Amino acid sequence: MTGVVAEVVNQWAVITIVLSGFALVTGVFFIRRGNREAHMRAMLVASALATIFLVLYLTRLGLGYEKKYIGPYRVGYFSLLISHVILAAANLPLALLALWNAWKGLQAAGNLGNIDAPAARPFFQRHRMWVRWTVPVWLYVAVTGWIIYLILDRYGKVMNG
Repeated sequence: MTGVVAEVVNQWAVITIVLSGFALVTGVFFIRRGNREAHMRAMLVASALATIFLVLYLTRLGLGYEKKYIGPYRVGYFSLLISHVILAAANLPLALLALWNAWKGLQAAGNLGNIDAPAARPFFQRHRMWVRWTVPVWLYVAVTGWIIYLILDRYGKVMNG
């Protein structure tokens, strides 16, 4: 029964991280078009979905559900996996710093129409600085996570610990 629950948790984790990636790209699209409100909403959705993914992923691990790679091209797969894991670990503090600066900037501005206010400007400048790193890392982690999922779907063996 635990295996069935873990598989369902795994499926929902995949769904949430795919949706998070789409919300992230949507948020970038909106900010490049100057639509700050839609950007903020999309990024909050992306962040919430990524948080739900993390909870589901850790739950899945806690249930002992793991897939072992048994396919060809082991060096390529493990290179992808290692880069994914390292950047996923780095992405959490990057995203938190970007969100924190956006939040503090919004508090200082009072509303999105006033983000150039002197009190808000430093926070939004730091927000922009952090997202220059965060967005590419987040996208890499999301896309490589999807690739790893697809590879393990084909070349993975469920390990019940």
